[in-house]
Amino acid sequence: MRLIRHSLSAVVMALCVTVSFAQTTTTPKSTPTTKSTEAPKLDVPYVPTPQAVVDAMLKLANVNSKDVLYDLGCGDGRIVVTAAKEYGAKATGFDINPERIKEANANAKEAGVTDKVKFVEGNLFKVDYSPASVVTLYLLPTVNMKLRPMLLEQLKPGTRIVSHAFDMGDWQPDETMNVEGSTIYLWTVPEKKK
Repeated sequence: MRLIRHSLSAVVMALCVTVSFAQTTTTPKSTPTTKSTEAPKLDVPYVPTPQAVVDAMLKLANVNSKDVLYDLGCGDGRIVVTAAKEYGAKATGFDINPERIKEANANAKEAGVTDKVKFVEGNLFKVDYSPASVVTLYLLPTVNMKLRPMLLEQLKPGTRIVSHAFDMGDWQPDETMNVEGSTIYLWTVPEKKK
């Protein structure tokens, strides 16, 4: 038994030395490294919004060619692309996942709307929302609630916010709609209290 324990200890020590050696030889400390290839920590899993729901969200928000639409957690860019292609809106999608941003850019190119859209990789809590006249989102309730004070602070009165599936707590929506089993919520940013 002692021999087995001793042998296992030797194997573990050899593995540790090998791993340690491999780490120091493959990435010397003096060599700058590129961006991490690790997947970013996501607050929300990627679940695409069905196209029928996308269409209903944009219609409920009364999107038009004068609008600046921001889609939070844009995924493959379908809301942004549809807003630009069908309504002529200028639209920006935000997502923390670089793979989704790549996919969104490819979809915009395929749809021929790259002149009207932009996709930004980054943290939703570090965005300036003030240029938007429409905000769309399909996030989780906890994320909606964390974003709510930022949106109310930064967005101009009259800005429309449309959420697929999740509400904003005690902020009552102006309208709700059911499409293919999904609930869509619409709010309008009120005048600021003085």
